[in-house]
Amino acid sequence: MMLPTARVIEFWRSAADSDIYWSFKRSKLIMLSALIVVVFFIGAFGAGFLAPHNPFDLASLELSDAFKPPFWEEGGDPKFILGTDDQGRDLLSTIMYGSRISLVVGFLSVIFAMVLGIGLGLVAGYMGGGIDAFIMRVADVQLSFPAILIALLVDGVTRGILGEARHSDFAEAVLVVAIGLSYWVQYARTVRGSVLVEKNKEYVQAARVIGLPGPLIAIRHVLPNVLGPVLVIATINLALAIITEATLSFLGVGLPPTEPSLGTLIRIGNDFLFSGEWWITIFPGIALAALVLAVNLLGDWLRDALNPKLR
Repeated sequence: MMLPTARVIEFWRSAADSDIYWSFKRSKLIMLSALIVVVFFIGAFGAGFLAPHNPFDLASLELSDAFKPPFWEEGGDPKFILGTDDQGRDLLSTIMYGSRISLVVGFLSVIFAMVLGIGLGLVAGYMGGGIDAFIMRVADVQLSFPAILIALLVDGVTRGILGEARHSDFAEAVLVVAIGLSYWVQYARTVRGSVLVEKNKEYVQAARVIGLPGPLIAIRHVLPNVLGPVLVIATINLALAIITEATLSFLGVGLPPTEPSLGTLIRIGNDFLFSGEWWITIFPGIALAALVLAVNLLGDWLRDALNPKLR
């Protein structure tokens, strides 16, 4: 019997010999993208230990520190490397905490969209008939609207139901649901197409012959064989979800200013851009662009690496 340590060693050896790892290490651009993503993750989720200041600690904020430029500009303070915003919050620390919020919302919305899309696609492809037609027509109708409009609609409905005061308490959950409902269609259509192919194969017919119920066949046997393309879509959609969250926050319908995501920081800085405080919006914008670009490049690489026709 193989010991757990030996299994781990064997796993890493097989991973190092795989085509995916070879494709990864031969591209310096992909390695740089992965490094950028890792740095963002470390900075975002380690902000409590790594950030120079805590922008959520109101007792430590001084309005006299507001609008300080980066330390290399005239009037800058070495304590605030990238300067401060209109409330005297250290911009570097706020970007680190804001990246955490953007990443959490992005990941949770992608997971929500995956669960919803995979479930509906599996049902549509395996059941067929009227259920398939209904789910796909709903998907076709949603595809006729931009994702940002769907997210705005969901956010507006929840504001009307909960009210402005309670909406702020559930702003993050509302964003996750709004963005998730905007992107489930791609998962559903992809899974449905794969299920239509898989359900006619011999292993599914054999499972039916031995008397396994349909839902069990779909989940235990069909689902694992259709998840490959879904992982690629999820990687690419993570960047789209982060952009959508930033857009909603920039429009003022996302997270409140007390929970500054990257989009909220850009919106706040935009109010002062033409008065000379350019750093409040430029640095969060650069951080957002770098994160989204790195995730997009990794998604494109993963799509090509998992395509056997391109190996």
